[in-house]
Amino acid sequence: MLNELTITNFVIIDRLRISFDSGFNVLTGETGAGKSIIVDAVSLLLGGRASSDFVRGGEKSAFVEGIFHLPPTLQARISPVLEREGLEEAGSDALVLGREIRATGRNFCRVNGRTVSLNLLAEIAAPLVDIHGQHQHLSLMQAKMHRALLDRFAGVDALRAQVTAEYKTLQAARKELSALQQDAQHIARRIDQLHFQVAEIQAADLQPNEEKILGQERIRLANAEKLNQLSGEAHRLLNEGAEEQAGISDLLGRVLHHLNSLQQIDSSLEPTLRQAEDVSYQIEDLVGQLQNYADKIEYSPQRLQEVEERLGLIYALKRKYGRSIAEVVAFGERAQTELDAISHAEDRIENLQAKEETLRHSLGQLAAELSEKRRVAGQEMARGVEAELALLGMEKTQFVVNLERVADPKGVYVGEQPLACDENGIDRVAFLISPNPGEPLKPMVKIASGGETSRLMLALKSVLASVDETPTLIFDEIDQGIGGRVGGVVGRKLRELAHNAQHQVLCITHLPQLAAFGDLHYHVSKQIEGEHTQALVRRLEGDAAIDELAQMLGNLTNATRASAREMKMKAEGGRQKAEG
Repeated sequence: MLNELTITNFVIIDRLRISFDSGFNVLTGETGAGKSIIVDAVSLLLGGRASSDFVRGGEKSAFVEGIFHLPPTLQARISPVLEREGLEEAGSDALVLGREIRATGRNFCRVNGRTVSLNLLAEIAAPLVDIHGQHQHLSLMQAKMHRALLDRFAGVDALRAQVTAEYKTLQAARKELSALQQDAQHIARRIDQLHFQVAEIQAADLQPNEEKILGQERIRLANAEKLNQLSGEAHRLLNEGAEEQAGISDLLGRVLHHLNSLQQIDSSLEPTLRQAEDVSYQIEDLVGQLQNYADKIEYSPQRLQEVEERLGLIYALKRKYGRSIAEVVAFGERAQTELDAISHAEDRIENLQAKEETLRHSLGQLAAELSEKRRVAGQEMARGVEAELALLGMEKTQFVVNLERVADPKGVYVGEQPLACDENGIDRVAFLISPNPGEPLKPMVKIASGGETSRLMLALKSVLASVDETPTLIFDEIDQGIGGRVGGVVGRKLRELAHNAQHQVLCITHLPQLAAFGDLHYHVSKQIEGEHTQALVRRLEGDAAIDELAQMLGNLTNATRASAREMKMKAEGGRQKAEG
């Protein structure tokens, strides 16, 4: 729910901070005092359109911030998005949304203090609040939501999930079948191409690390003469020496002889003698290694050419099939798999065609079962909505949950008739209304407006309360076109939404009969000082709330106070009865 709303330099609001309760909150005040401006501010937090006109005259920017408490169900829905974007606050069930609008026209969106895109703000805020008013964000007025709401009301989520799974299986089979039913010449060309690719890769018989090993061998073969010269010279220096100088091995032998004599005189030199002996052994080993290396050096132009040709083949295969030998081999394996598949295309096509027909019937049965449950639930929903509308002064309004099906020769079979079907079934769901007798039913999204819209929303919300997951509902001037008697009914309905259905309700109203049902009452007023105008909001309690109701009835007199007090007592009595 919306715990706290802070508004700064927004239209005629200088600085305002409002704390809302979890129940039924009412805002009252004269027309033009700024009540709807507060709703506009909330709309911005939901991703609404921003304009520099919102910035208070003479200021550089306007700012709106809302602190929301997330119940467990909403945390489960929103937390994955916050974690994905790095916006989560560990151990907190609060969400802070902000919007800054600058006089230059730029605007910035923030979630938990960090700047985000407008689309991300709207995605996160979408499940938090529904605003019901003439020009506001109305989730129930979106046709795409009607099927989802009906399904929740009908309790068919599990069955719809079965339909979705079966539909995906059908689509996968059709996709594979379509690929196999391509032009016969194309398939023939593809088979020839795959045969060539598989044969070329298999004939190469590529081995892991072969390219690295051949590269090293090519270097040795290309430099055989130099390698032989350098290794031989090193061997001679170690074993034979140069010109009239003895080899290193002979010189080290003399060193050992002298050290042995020294050690016989001074035993402390024994470690030095042992170290020299170790060096002597290492020199002997080195001489042997150099001799073996020199013996293996081969100058073979023929072998060099073979290596060059093999490397050239590897490079050519890499250019066509992958960046490494592993990728080339993997390409060949995939080509073989595809070749095996399309080489048996006719058999596979027959199997897939049979599978498609089976799935069209099985999916049709599931979709028909889902459709029937929707039909029954839709009738129940319509009866409930019409009953609620009658209480709200729209007793002549007809409401219908319309289920439309579309014929499609490639669709699923419901009986013998093929019907279009998607992952949600065969139904196109739309809420239709006829506000007055004799008027044809029309889509709700086209015909309802103003106070009529708000009352229709209230009726729908009342019926759908048990399945509606939106925690905060805002009704902007829901009392348009209704009188005091119906206003009391609307107030009672809003209170029931707040208390029985566990919604937070905010309502802007001009009717005292409606306002009397509020748990928390705010009065919005406009103060003019010279050329400076600002909106003020004051929380009313006790006698102050009674006085506001009395002023809404007319002039503030003892009589209107008595009427307001009686109105409030009746509302409180009705509440206690409902809650008791």
